[in-house]
Amino acid sequence: MKLATLRTADGSTTAALATGAGSYIALPATDVGALLAQPEWRLVVEKAAGAAASKEQKVIAAGEADLAPLLPRAGKVICCGLNYGDHIQEMGRELPEYPTLFAKYADTLVGANDAVEVHGSGRVDWEAELAVVVGFELFRADEDQARGAIAGYTVANDVSMRDWQNRTLQWFQGKAWDGTTPVGPVMVTADEAGEHFDVRGYVNGELVQQGNTSTLVFDPAQLLSYISQFTTLRPGDLVLTGTPGGVGMGMTPPRFLKDGDILTTEIDGIGRLENQFRIHAPVPANA
Repeated sequence: MKLATLRTADGSTTAALATGAGSYIALPATDVGALLAQPEWRLVVEKAAGAAASKEQKVIAAGEADLAPLLPRAGKVICCGLNYGDHIQEMGRELPEYPTLFAKYADTLVGANDAVEVHGSGRVDWEAELAVVVGFELFRADEDQARGAIAGYTVANDVSMRDWQNRTLQWFQGKAWDGTTPVGPVMVTADEAGEHFDVRGYVNGELVQQGNTSTLVFDPAQLLSYISQFTTLRPGDLVLTGTPGGVGMGMTPPRFLKDGDILTTEIDGIGRLENQFRIHAPVPANA
């Protein structure tokens, strides 16, 4: 199944089940994270689908709502850097023994087609990524337990402000900017998703990134297991798995997003993000 969080005409949000016809079945939760917090969430979705078939549950037609951030209140947004072999080489580093992790906040998340507003950075870079949505609580889990706790997968772009990121050895200040991390358009449940995914990124239609998650150093189950050794993962938490080669900072010369650019991120079988960037501040003279 494919689950989304929609903004409706009255300004509210609702979790929804995507249908094959382009419409959505409204679900009794404000967003996908709130839905996953219900222990019997699969049954909730199945009942809603059955009710929609008998016209007892609201069906939202395409065009009546737009895509909100998939997990607008995610308790944890944890990202893995340098997890594709080609990207690691591109950045001049050796394969890591342990995952390189950093955190974002729910405030960073935007919808699949939302504009991304940037104030104060002149080196805005792209990082197309597969993201994992946690479906069950995990603490000190092994890999099999972690794999079983994956609710599904979605598309993300870990947009990075490289001028801020490179001010210190800590990445956080270049990664956690409000309203700059597109996620969506849907979560495809783990039982319907494939094992490996092709991840692609485009700038104004030009392919700049392409990779397959089969080349990840740490796969989703390994990441969730590792993270759960030191912090509890709960339903609706989000883990970004890293980006393949082709980021702007690794190009010669380096290339960054400009005002008006369209960043497209897509993963076959899951969906596509398309976000226009509005970069308001001029490039700082000392950047």
